[in-house]
Amino acid sequence: MKIIITGALGHIGSFLIQQFSHQFAGSQIVLIDDLSTQRYCSLFNLPQTAHYTFIESKVQSLDLDSLIPGSDAIVHLAATTDAAGTANQPDLVHQNNFESTKCLAEACMRHKIPLIFPSSTSVYGSQEALVDEDCPDLVPQSPYAMCKIKEEEYLKELFSKGLKGIICRLGTIYGTSPGMRFHTAVNKFCWQAVMQQPITVWETAIDQKRPYLALEDCGKAIGWIIQQALYDGNVYNIVTGNHTVRDVLNVIRNHIAEINISYVPHKIMNQLSYEVSAQRFKNKGFAFTGSLHQGIADTISLLKNATQIRT
Repeated sequence: MKIIITGALGHIGSFLIQQFSHQFAGSQIVLIDDLSTQRYCSLFNLPQTAHYTFIESKVQSLDLDSLIPGSDAIVHLAATTDAAGTANQPDLVHQNNFESTKCLAEACMRHKIPLIFPSSTSVYGSQEALVDEDCPDLVPQSPYAMCKIKEEEYLKELFSKGLKGIICRLGTIYGTSPGMRFHTAVNKFCWQAVMQQPITVWETAIDQKRPYLALEDCGKAIGWIIQQALYDGNVYNIVTGNHTVRDVLNVIRNHIAEINISYVPHKIMNQLSYEVSAQRFKNKGFAFTGSLHQGIADTISLLKNATQIRT
C-alpha cells in the first residue's frame, strides 16, 4: 500500500505517520511538508514497520503526475491555519490552501486516486442549535474557515465528475503528537497551567460550547476511512464531543488544583458557541473512543515530564 500525506509533520500528520506504520505495516508512506513551521522533530525515531519517503516542498511545487500514480489514498493536511496570523490575510490563505487543494484534487482525478480532505467544523460559525452536515447556513468567521468552504465546494464539483474522495469536518484537535502545537484551546490551557501562567480566557467564552476531536479518534477515523474505502463524496463531521471552556478547565483542575484564570476583554479563543453532531459518521459504523479527560491527562503529563515542574 502507498499512502501520501501532505502537511505530514504537523499536529495531526505527525500522529498519522506513526499510526499508519502499524495499521498499514509494510506500506510506503510518502511525507510531504514544506517545513514552514520547522517541526523537524516529527521525522525523528520513525517506526521501522513502514517505508518512509520525505519530500520538503509545497504541494503546488510538486510534479504530482509523477508522484501520485500507484497511491491507494492521499490525506491532504497541508494548510495555512489561523495560528499563522492570517486573520487579516485572506489572499494569503486562498493562495496557499485553495490552490494546493485544487492542483492536488485535479491530479487525483486524472490518476483515479482517492482524496481524503480534512475540513473544519469552524465552517459552521455561531449556531443556536445542534448542527449536522446538512446545515444550510454556514457563517465562517475567519479566512481559514471561509477558504475551507470554497475548497469543499470545489471538491464537490469534482466528486460529481468522478473524483473519489471524502470531506471530513474535524473538531478542534486535542491530544499529544511529535508535531503538536499549543495554540488551540485545550493544548494552550494545559501549557499555561503547567507553566504556572494565568490561563487566558475571553471573558464571555466560559460557557460557550465548541466541537472537539481527540487526536486518537482523528487518526483512527482517517485510517478507518482508508480501510473501508469510504470515498463516497460526502461530508462527515468528525467530532469526539462538544465541551465548554468551563468543562476543559474543570478537567485541568483534576491534575493541577491551583490554576489562575485571567478573564480578558479581547478574543483569545473563537467567540462562537455551537454544537456539532457526528451521527452521520457513526451511522457508517465508526465508534469514537477518545476522551477529553485522557487527552488532557496525556498533555499535562507530557509537559510535566519535559519541564520537570511539579504542581
